[in-house]
Amino acid sequence: QVQLVESGGGLVQAEGSLRLSCVASGRTFSSSTMAWFRQAPGKEREFAAAISRNSARTSYADSVKGRFTISRDSAKNTVYLQMNSLKPEDTAIYYCAATAAATWGAESRRAAYDYWGQGTQVTVSS
Repeated sequence: QVQLVESGGGLVQAEGSLRLSCVASGRTFSSSTMAWFRQAPGKEREFAAAISRNSARTSYADSVKGRFTISRDSAKNTVYLQMNSLKPEDTAIYYCAATAAATWGAESRRAAYDYWGQGTQVTVSS
């Protein structure tokens, strides 16, 4: 069992930055693919970024590529999402997700993940 707790959301002006954190409990963090998804009001939850177990591979949605960076710290059981050059369309609830399955290749699919956090709100004003 893995529990995920996100933090770091808030209100920021366009072109600003935020760093989200997701702390994972449980002993499977180091063997888990981790990801961030987001859900804007009235829209489906969508993939933002993912990072492999050993940080060797990362994947990004086209909409965030070049602006967001995902990273992880195994010593702290934490995955981060550094968000720069934020836009109003980045406004959403951001969710952390984890899976211990060998999912690389399907890392952008919601169904690939077994565990989800409660989410943290990010609001970008214009």
